[in-house]
Amino acid sequence: MKNLLLMLLGVMLLFTSCNPNKTDMNPLIATFETPFSVPPFGQIENEHYMPAFMEAMKMQNEEIAAIIGNEDAPDFNNTIAALDYSGETLNAVSNIFYNIRSANTSDEMQDIARELVPLMSEHRSNINLNADLFDRIQTVYNQRESLGLNNEQAMLLDKIYKRFVRSGAALNEEDKARMRKIDEELSMLSLQFGDNLLEETNNYQLVIDDKARLSGLPESVISAAADAAAEADLDGKWLFTLHKPSWIPFLSYSDQRDLREEIYKAMFNRANNENEYDNKEIIEKTVNLRTERAKLLGYNTHAAYVLEENMAKNAETVYDLLWKLWTPAIKIAKEEAAMMQEMIDNEGGDFELASWDWWYYAEKIRKEKYALDDEELRQYFSLEDVTAGVLDVINKLYGITFERRDDLPVYHEDVIAYELKDKDGSHLGIQYMDFHPRPGKRAGAWSTSYRKQHVRDGERISTVGSIVCNFSKPSGDKPALISFDEALTFFHEMGHAMHGQFSDCTYPGISGTSVPRDFVELPSQIMENWGQHPEVLKTYAKHYKTGDPIPDELIDKLEASSKFNMGFVTTEYLAAAILDMDYHTIGEVRDINVTSFEETSMENAGLIDEIIPRYKSTYFSHIFSGGYSAGYYSYIWSEVLDKDAFNAFEESGDLFNKELADSFRKNILARGGTLEPMQMYIDFRGQEPDVNALLKARGLQ
Repeated sequence: MKNLLLMLLGVMLLFTSCNPNKTDMNPLIATFETPFSVPPFGQIENEHYMPAFMEAMKMQNEEIAAIIGNEDAPDFNNTIAALDYSGETLNAVSNIFYNIRSANTSDEMQDIARELVPLMSEHRSNINLNADLFDRIQTVYNQRESLGLNNEQAMLLDKIYKRFVRSGAALNEEDKARMRKIDEELSMLSLQFGDNLLEETNNYQLVIDDKARLSGLPESVISAAADAAAEADLDGKWLFTLHKPSWIPFLSYSDQRDLREEIYKAMFNRANNENEYDNKEIIEKTVNLRTERAKLLGYNTHAAYVLEENMAKNAETVYDLLWKLWTPAIKIAKEEAAMMQEMIDNEGGDFELASWDWWYYAEKIRKEKYALDDEELRQYFSLEDVTAGVLDVINKLYGITFERRDDLPVYHEDVIAYELKDKDGSHLGIQYMDFHPRPGKRAGAWSTSYRKQHVRDGERISTVGSIVCNFSKPSGDKPALISFDEALTFFHEMGHAMHGQFSDCTYPGISGTSVPRDFVELPSQIMENWGQHPEVLKTYAKHYKTGDPIPDELIDKLEASSKFNMGFVTTEYLAAAILDMDYHTIGEVRDINVTSFEETSMENAGLIDEIIPRYKSTYFSHIFSGGYSAGYYSYIWSEVLDKDAFNAFEESGDLFNKELADSFRKNILARGGTLEPMQMYIDFRGQEPDVNALLKARGLQ
């Protein structure tokens, strides 16, 4: 009997030691024994996620129960701060899972995400609709004027109270139940939209097996297509995909008009092909559910619900800005279209300019009018040199340094990790950089974080940030050469990253980039101004072979052409922003034919046939699978701020004016959401922004 018990005990111990789902052995739940407590990516397997999520939700539920069960009278610390600090483990697990799912997903991760959506939605609803918890929050809120709170505490209290109200905490039980259902459905629809778009993006291939059909394409583009084909087991052929580093050069240089039409239509018909990945029904459901939710909460439209929290405050203000820019932009776009049609006619082309021709003829006119060749320009923007340039600008502005840390765990071999050190040499944060496209990465570029800066128990917890891009890979014997626009994208995303890294706040719920959507792009977009300034270009744009800096002649051409095609660039963006607003100012639940709705929206705006919105509905992930619904206008709104802010540096005569840089860091980057955005801007600039700076920069006045 004794031997049998020993055998059973041995089996149990063996099972326990081999079971990776045990929470006490789960690397996502355990303390991260890594430098700077970064995620232990190398230890994480897909099978760890669900047990970690379940345990982390349980942990937060216990924290919430402790807040509600506290016998002391509700106050800021035992209710508001305690709530903000709750769910630390769940946040860590969520950040790891969802960030990797965006940057390096797999079928198994997609399945996990689908299983998680209703669970996470229910968990959030259980907190946000908890009547006892809301009673405590409301008690503190009602006493806010007498609590002696500082700015950060007052803003956190306001934010949490409004979050609960806007989540339905003040509704009756029947309406709360409906809110739960709406939130769950919206979460699932958002997931499905993104999954469908990823499938449609990855499923398309333009395979060319006749070298004559490559005519017009630069050698670097041909070489990259050959490498892509080889990776896809299509040796001896050339492969083009719907990832931007592939389809944009093809449209810009290929003189095969039928192939340009094919790949462009494939791009703008993504998730609109009447197949299992079609997003039109998802869009209709999403818009109607958002409208219904807004109505339940007492708002006329989803836009009214969203914009209440933004700088713009209402749809009328947004439309006013968009139309103010639309009028000069569409005028210039029509002039650009006429110029292209004239070139087509002069070349004997027997066709009308179409949207798939625009990129090609814009490039031809750029060469003819400004003697500027994007392919020639690309030779001066190796990814290695651009990286050095971005980091140098940040160092000159703020004095911080970047130290590459190959000892830190990463989630993919392409990822590079840096430790950031402040100007006094102290540790500031960790920044990951992930540059190249792959099948498991969604399109575009973004900045995110695995951990937000905050203070806990008197200790500063630093940011662990990440920027994710889709830049061209090295090809053949060439390094990764990126376009000038991609270089500016790098500067942009690092601006977001610095917003997170420089955060100097106490509470995680209001730190870093926790600011209104139409303010969050200021720190990113202002960086683009340095990236394209002639003085800065000379320091980092170097020929990849010779190391020679970009010549003044090429910079002059770049400057002369900087406003060329700006009618198109501005119009396609504004068209998408208008489409977003039109969807989200619908005031009632109704049948929506996505195709006809989009057509009507663009007809009402006066969009010309030769231009399509930057994002057509079925692949408009910003608003249907991201956080920009009724907020895509934010980029142009923030551009008003960034152009005016950069003018301060130019007016000082020193692009790296230390006093201004310190002020921008102190008043904008470090404050998180501790003040109203306009007050932060005025504290830096001394005045409200001037829209004329934007109009001038875009050549619209």
